Amino acid sequence: MLRSLAGGTLFGETWGEGPPVVVALHGWRRSHSDFAPVLGPDAPGGALASVAPDLPGFGATPPPASAWGSPQYAAAVARLLEGDGGPPGPPVVVGHSLGGRVAVALAAARPELVGALVLSGAPLLARPGARRPPVAGAFRAMRALHRIGLVGEARMERARRRYGSADYRAAEGIMREVLVRLVNERYDDQLAALRCPVELVWGDDDAEAPLAVARSIADRVRGSVLTVCPGAGHLTPLTVPAHLRAAVDRALARRPP
Repeated sequence: MLRSLAGGTLFGETWGEGPPVVVALHGWRRSHSDFAPVLGPDAPGGALASVAPDLPGFGATPPPASAWGSPQYAAAVARLLEGDGGPPGPPVVVGHSLGGRVAVALAAARPELVGALVLSGAPLLARPGARRPPVAGAFRAMRALHRIGLVGEARMERARRRYGSADYRAAEGIMREVLVRLVNERYDDQLAALRCPVELVWGDDDAEAPLAVARSIADRVRGSVLTVCPGAGHLTPLTVPAHLRAAVDRALARRPP
């Protein structure tokens, strides 16, 4: 059942009995319901006391008024954890894709609010050896000409739809600006600042955040545990919920007292 969370600033769902010990953050163009197979009544091991909000701009939660980056999304989740009905102690924060960006930003900025992290399919580092495709340069040139008035809005929009990713083409209004801001963020400093236990659950066929990204994260975060899911792609909460649930259970056991 959809619930109002954080004083009505977020909407989402809760599962299990008692105060939540897990907070689950979904990916771009997804919603809280992705985590029902991991944490809900039909999950492996049954429902776990947890809360899964729709991040602003997705599901039932309205978009932000301005172009947020991961720090602003992390602050919104922090208000959920600090408010009435939030967890009694630092929870395990599970972040898939966009949710992983937000979870890491939250754990770095507010370490007292995060007992452990479970990250999956989170594009926190550049793909090793990745190079910007040539069309990106053409698009940047078009954008520069648009800024000085030499390219009209209609032509610029055609260029956006030609060169932009599927997520970019699907985004509208302020959420397109949010996406641009997020994809240009880097998380080296936040990863270096992590002090909580970290579990990584990755599909070896993830085309959005390849396994090489997970291995790079594991190399940087001391004590992190990487679970590779053979044959799994990007949507791990739906395709390998048992692996994610096992990582959540391990993270709960690894939380400091």
